[in-house]
Amino acid sequence: MTVFAAFSNDEILADLKSNVTTGSVITDPATLKKQSFSPNLTDDDSGLALAFIEAHNTADVQGVLKTARKYHVPVVTQNRFTSTVIGADGIAGSFILSTAGMNQIKEISKADSLAVVEPGVINGDLDQAARKQGMFYAPDPGSKPISGIGGNVATNAGGMSTVKYGATKDNVLGLKVVLADGRELRLGGRTLKQAFGYDLTQLFVGSEGTLGIITEITVKLMPIPLGTPVMGMAFFENMTALAEAVAEIRISGVYPTMLEAMDHPTIQAIDQYDGTNYSKESGAMLIFKIDNGTKQAMDVLNALLTKHGARDITVTEKPEEQAQLEKVRRDMLPAIFTGQNHIMEDMAMPLSQLAPMMDYIKQVGQDLGLKIYTAGHAGDGNVHPSIVWPLEEKGVPAKVSQALSLMFKKTLALGGTISGEHAVGMLKNQWNNAELGEDVDLLQHQIKALLDPMNLLNPKRKIN
Repeated sequence: MTVFAAFSNDEILADLKSNVTTGSVITDPATLKKQSFSPNLTDDDSGLALAFIEAHNTADVQGVLKTARKYHVPVVTQNRFTSTVIGADGIAGSFILSTAGMNQIKEISKADSLAVVEPGVINGDLDQAARKQGMFYAPDPGSKPISGIGGNVATNAGGMSTVKYGATKDNVLGLKVVLADGRELRLGGRTLKQAFGYDLTQLFVGSEGTLGIITEITVKLMPIPLGTPVMGMAFFENMTALAEAVAEIRISGVYPTMLEAMDHPTIQAIDQYDGTNYSKESGAMLIFKIDNGTKQAMDVLNALLTKHGARDITVTEKPEEQAQLEKVRRDMLPAIFTGQNHIMEDMAMPLSQLAPMMDYIKQVGQDLGLKIYTAGHAGDGNVHPSIVWPLEEKGVPAKVSQALSLMFKKTLALGGTISGEHAVGMLKNQWNNAELGEDVDLLQHQIKALLDPMNLLNPKRKIN
């Protein structure tokens, strides 16, 4: 049987353009291809969007949704398009709605310790603007220089300072969100405590564009700490010893801002990428930071590092040397990924189970003959094993998929989560039942059906 389209693409696009009065509706093939497919993740014309819309304000967002409801067109919200889990790629015939152009910092209030921003504001730009007033924005994902606050909120992004200041969810006070039916909700507010009504603000944090479209965010700002920040590095025999040291440091009262780990293959890749010579030192590297490096704190830290076999411990108060240490950590991904196919995973463990997980990841790589680079935010138990394979090998090799499945099952068995900060997207949504259980899996679908009954918002993502 032949099925005829009720409306042509030209009719749908004409209606869309009539409803988007300020923003831009772009349909040229080059732009659609660029915005529909994440590099190294997907490149399949079956996912080519019908239109890419650059929204400039809330009215543009509502206009896109008006046309989407009328013609039953899926809407995929993009911000700075840095997703690692196919969370914002195009869907065949969809509208890709970009909020990157909604990029104004509306307010920074030192008196109220908050900022009000549009979703397209880049994380690092907000932080720098806040620092000019003696404040700072704490969440710092590895994509800090390029990712938008809206995307950070939609995925509940973590980062290097999560060990002390929490993930994005811990720093969001309020939101404005446009629902699929066009209503704009104001959720939360400007107060540091909120106990009235259900906490709908946090429902949308981490919802990955499946429940509504974020148009404004009120975030918490922190005062720049007094004293002198201290950064340093220490080397261990292996990642297991490092993980054991980190677990003890976390309960010592030192309260580090950063505890970042890298295994030997990762250090070797950084050496090759940056021209450094760290890999000669040992099998694992810990980069640490303390906001106020008092003598007592440093004495405790040094004693715990030494207890667990750390050597070549170096510490610096110099800003330029600290910047170099941060660069070492931020260069991890390009150092590993350049010239290779890759998948980076994102499990988070109870701190007591971090060391056993490090052992298990190493064993999986050895058993399957895979090159696995392991790094991550050790201070909050968030581990990022990255598997690589040659560029000429198309598709994901079977043994890579097998390794991921083994690591996910082990993570859940140890009481962890298979998505600490990178979201679920399309790569992990079949694991919802395994991690959450059938009852919670069903409840998530019921919430989705309540807020998006036509299933227009980022379908097939987050909860499948």
